[in-house]
Amino acid sequence: MTIRFGATDVHYPPSGGGHAALVTSREAEFTSIAEERTAWLDEVADYVPGRFYERELPALEALLADARSLDVLIVDGYVDLDPTGRPGLGWHVWDAGLAPAVIGVAKTRFRAATHAEPVLRGISTNPLYVTAAGMSLADAAHMVSDMAGSARLPDALRLVDRLARAAPPGSGHEQMI
Repeated sequence: MTIRFGATDVHYPPSGGGHAALVTSREAEFTSIAEERTAWLDEVADYVPGRFYERELPALEALLADARSLDVLIVDGYVDLDPTGRPGLGWHVWDAGLAPAVIGVAKTRFRAATHAEPVLRGISTNPLYVTAAGMSLADAAHMVSDMAGSARLPDALRLVDRLARAAPPGSGHEQMI
């Protein structure tokens, strides 16, 4: 059985809607990309602090609806928002069954997320903040630390961000790139 790893991101253009992107790899380091996929949503929920998942989860569900199953999925944000386990985007992704293990990688510190594991990459002194569901926090942090690329943000996460931002709004149907 081949283990599949995925990384996602969603962009919200000023004109409205949302554009979700996914890259997959057969190895945790993402040294090679097996698939790139995007999906467009004409309507998305407004951003509400602490309820980010309401905006992002529908886009990720649409993106992953026809994707072959993933074993580990990386999301842009937190899995849980504090040490007591208050659910964040990643927890809702995990709870929806989109992957048996979800890793949250946040670029900015969330004040209440004192449990998040800071991960330094490259020469940066500014850490990424890692949280996880379905796997240990130590394993998740190690995986993010070992991902391909010498920059603060792993290459796969930079690629999926670029895919989410680059593609123009479509007809609402999934696009294969």
